[in-house]
Amino acid sequence: MIISALTDIGNHRESNQDTYDCGIFETGDSWVVVCDGMGGVSGGQIASELCVEKVSSAIKRGYRENLSVKAAQNLLLSAITASNSIVHNKAQEEPQYHGMGTTIVAAIIIKNIVVIAHVGDSRAYILSGETVKQITKDHSLVQLMIDNGKITADEAKTHPDKNIITRAVGVVNFVDVEFDVCDVNSGEKLLVCTDGLSGSVSDEEMINIINEYSDSSAEKLVEKALENGSRDNITVVVMSAQGE
Repeated sequence: MIISALTDIGNHRESNQDTYDCGIFETGDSWVVVCDGMGGVSGGQIASELCVEKVSSAIKRGYRENLSVKAAQNLLLSAITASNSIVHNKAQEEPQYHGMGTTIVAAIIIKNIVVIAHVGDSRAYILSGETVKQITKDHSLVQLMIDNGKITADEAKTHPDKNIITRAVGVVNFVDVEFDVCDVNSGEKLLVCTDGLSGSVSDEEMINIINEYSDSSAEKLVEKALENGSRDNITVVVMSAQGE
C-alpha cells in the first residue's frame, strides 16, 4: 500500500473537527480510521480525537498476521464499542460536551481484502480505472428518504437536511456498527473521506484527480473540494494497492 492523506479545516469553520490516523504494518497489511465530530466547536473535535485514538490503538494492538475477516470485524466492533462508551461517558460527565459524537470509517486491509466498519455519513470508496464504487451506505436522513423513494440521489445532494445523520459514535450508550467486506486489487485504490469531500467533489472529479496524481492525490482532492465551495472540514485518505 501507498498512502496519501490530508485533513483541512476548510474555509468556513472555526476548528477542524475531523481526525484521522492510518498506517502500514510490517506484513504489508494496512489500516485507516477517519472520524468527523459533531457537537459544538470543542465537543466535535474532542469526540473525533477520542474515537480515532481509541480505535487506532486497538487496531495496532490487536492486529495479527493472517488475521481472518471475522477476527478483523470483531476487532473493529470491540474498538468502536469501547470508543462509544468513552465518548458518551465524557459527554455525560462534562456538560459542555453534552450531545457530542462522531462518525467513523475504520478499515483493515489484509492482503487484498478490505474489512470496513462505519457509523454515520463518512464514506469509503473503491476506485478502479474509470470506475468509482461507494462501499459504505450513509446512515443519514436523506439516505432513508432515498430508500423510501421520497427523493432521488441527485435531490439528496442539495436537500436542506443532507447533513442530518441517523447514527453516531458516542451520542447514546449503544452504537450500531455496519460492516462491509470487499477486494482491493493491484492498481485499485481505497478512498476514505468525510462529507467535506464527498459532499462537494463528484465521482468523475474524484477518479480524474486520482488517476492523474499519485502521491499527492489527497492534497489535490482537498484543493478541488475547496475550489468547489465545500463548507465543512475536509479529510481524505487514499490507499493505493501495489502489485507484488
